[in-house]
Amino acid sequence: MLKEKVLKAINQQINNEYYSAFLYLSMSAWFQGKGFPGFANWMYIQYQEELTHGNKFFKYVHERGSQVILRELAQVETDFASVTEVFEKSLEHEQFVTASINKIMDVAVAESDYATQSFLKWFIDEQVEEEANVTEILDTLKLINGHGNGLVMLDREMRQRVFVDETAAAGE
Repeated sequence: MLKEKVLKAINQQINNEYYSAFLYLSMSAWFQGKGFPGFANWMYIQYQEELTHGNKFFKYVHERGSQVILRELAQVETDFASVTEVFEKSLEHEQFVTASINKIMDVAVAESDYATQSFLKWFIDEQVEEEANVTEILDTLKLINGHGNGLVMLDREMRQRVFVDETAAAGE
């Protein structure tokens, strides 16, 4: 059984991950509506990844003999001013998720929950990658500076991304 403080923090993170999924799905829909199928694809894959992250936490709680408590999700943002703004919001959100996972680690350390500390390492590493990926796209968008040809080329590049369930690849 998970200790109460650890369980509470993980249950909150499950909701954070599912909120993240819906946020990225909303961003994907916005891009699709604006004629950017590549960016829409990139965000849809983010949506799929966040679902798998939530599911990984969900399974972990049950594996530890504890109960998942799902709460109502807040309304996600649905309208954005620009391609760059979407990725700025994405980076802000990933930084929030990173801080949230770090807080769970703090609780796990304080509670001497070594299994949860081990479990969280994958997520900590994943967040480094998530923030780096979004930062790289933002840097490219700043270079493009809203110019149509650059946006079209980057949109085409974003079409190439495919979903890989990293939790399955890791034998989770």
